[in-house]
Amino acid sequence: MDKTGIIVVSLCVLLMGWWMYDQNQRQQAQIRWEQAHPQPKPASGLTPTNPNGATGTVVSATTTATTPAAAGAAVFSLPQTGTAQTITLTNGRAVYTFTSRGGGLQTVALLDFPETISARWKGQIHHSEPVASLNTHAPVPMLALLGDQDFVGDGNFTLTPLADGVRAEKAMADGLVIAKEFHLSSNYLVNASITLKNTSTSPLNLLPQEIVAGTATPMDADDTGLLWGAMWCDGTNITDSPLPLFTGGGAMGCSRGSPRTEIRGGTNNNVAWVSAHNQFFAILAMPTGGASGMVARTVTLPRFQDAGMATNSPAPQGVQTALVYPAQTLAPNASLERDVTVYAGPKELRTLAVIAEQRSNHADLVMNFGSGFSSFWGVGTFFAKLLLSGMNLLHDVTHLGYGWVIVLITVIIRLMFWPLTAKSTRSMKKMQALAPEIAALKEKYKDDVQKFTAKQMELWKKNGVSPVSGCLPMLVQMPVFIGFFTMIRSAIELRGASFLWATDLSKPDTIFMIPGITFLPFNLSTPEGLPLNLLPLMMVSVMLWQSHKTPTSPGMDPAQQKMMRWIPAIFILLFYNYSSGLALYMTVSTLLGILQMKVTKTVAAAAPAVETKALTTAPKKKK
Repeated sequence: MDKTGIIVVSLCVLLMGWWMYDQNQRQQAQIRWEQAHPQPKPASGLTPTNPNGATGTVVSATTTATTPAAAGAAVFSLPQTGTAQTITLTNGRAVYTFTSRGGGLQTVALLDFPETISARWKGQIHHSEPVASLNTHAPVPMLALLGDQDFVGDGNFTLTPLADGVRAEKAMADGLVIAKEFHLSSNYLVNASITLKNTSTSPLNLLPQEIVAGTATPMDADDTGLLWGAMWCDGTNITDSPLPLFTGGGAMGCSRGSPRTEIRGGTNNNVAWVSAHNQFFAILAMPTGGASGMVARTVTLPRFQDAGMATNSPAPQGVQTALVYPAQTLAPNASLERDVTVYAGPKELRTLAVIAEQRSNHADLVMNFGSGFSSFWGVGTFFAKLLLSGMNLLHDVTHLGYGWVIVLITVIIRLMFWPLTAKSTRSMKKMQALAPEIAALKEKYKDDVQKFTAKQMELWKKNGVSPVSGCLPMLVQMPVFIGFFTMIRSAIELRGASFLWATDLSKPDTIFMIPGITFLPFNLSTPEGLPLNLLPLMMVSVMLWQSHKTPTSPGMDPAQQKMMRWIPAIFILLFYNYSSGLALYMTVSTLLGILQMKVTKTVAAAAPAVETKALTTAPKKKK
């Protein structure tokens, strides 16, 4: 690598270090902002029922305190008045709890997914519910209708069980009747219809309304705010608004702005769907005919119990997302109906792809493979989907655990790139052999850089050497790495998948906590100490081993060589607390790279005379 390459790499390392420092400062600023802007806690009446209850229809009642609201004021939450009635239904894969407060879907408990797989806090596993629950502790249920105080009223509906769902109905004093029907479907879908009917003899002026899609909440204390938020799609492209955007963060953490109380998007009924999503689960509201806009706001959620977190940590934040409809006039005895299909389930590409194909709305984009740098101009997105599909196929065919599937797919990728990497290794050995002649040319044309460059290129060309051959395999494999990075970030298949000592490949493989080490920067330490994550340490160790085994470029001075050999150490800052599945992939890939390097050198050593002759006779012919 020449001096220009050294400068570029050094600048990249410095930029990466600055980015990590900036992320740490941003997180601290977010904590301060959340502490300075407390929000009301959700009503206790919204605590989810136990999903292990009896299958079928269950009716229960709770009582909550009354919180009056000013008449005529804009209301984007529900008043807590009267008695809340709940109806619980199940279809064998999920438990749906409907509530009379807001006449919506309070929670969805997914029976196939445990609530918490593992937690690194003190090496313990913590459970608050036996299964993963969406919209848990949110102050507003899914498909609640919000707007003006006169429109919302006291927020209480009357629930009636149906054969495959629930009906919620409410009559307002001005003659407006709001009726909702919910019908359970397959693939984690709920089909809903919301009817607004004017039973009076006078026109009703309906002010702008919001239909709440749901609230994105962390699943456990390990969840990071970078991976949940609000998203909306115009039928082709998505716009993601992660939690840091509300506290002044920018896209990819590279910009800053003022904290926001809400984020809006969409015009001219181009909102095909909105979503409240976290790392592995998503709630999508897909309106028939689209909506005129979307809005997202932050809400404060209860703290996790017995999670080992510091007592001064701020309460977790959720992101509430809603469809927006404009003001309109409803004639006497007239009605309007809005149909909305809700998906509340895992970010499972195969299931979402079926829904996207059926509705032609690209619902699978909620996987968020193509946002920011991870898209890599669409190449990273392509490889993310390809790798996830390939990983699931290998898992279905071999019946191996996903840890061994990652090892197997890494071997397959390495074999695919073997010819290119072998050619690069041979080219680098040739460049090493040409180092004395290049040094002689450099001395001869030390006063004419342009002449030296031309002669050097001529020498490389005559001996079949490419100056970019050493970097080419890395550049070609970069989209694969980015695809793997983004795929692992959202692959529900890796959630809870164990491998050797790693209990969850979607989280760090923490063996135990080292107490007292709470001062390390870049979020390496936690308030409880330093987690000992073995796979990232192994990953960096084998990367350093590979860098010391890799031939250096000719002409590079010893200081540059030393710097290049220790650059892989920067990866410990980037991936120490990231998914152990990614660390497993990089560790196995690097070990295979070392093995390939040894094999290539052994093969090349079998015919040294031919190569040496080619290298030594070429300059003599020129003389």
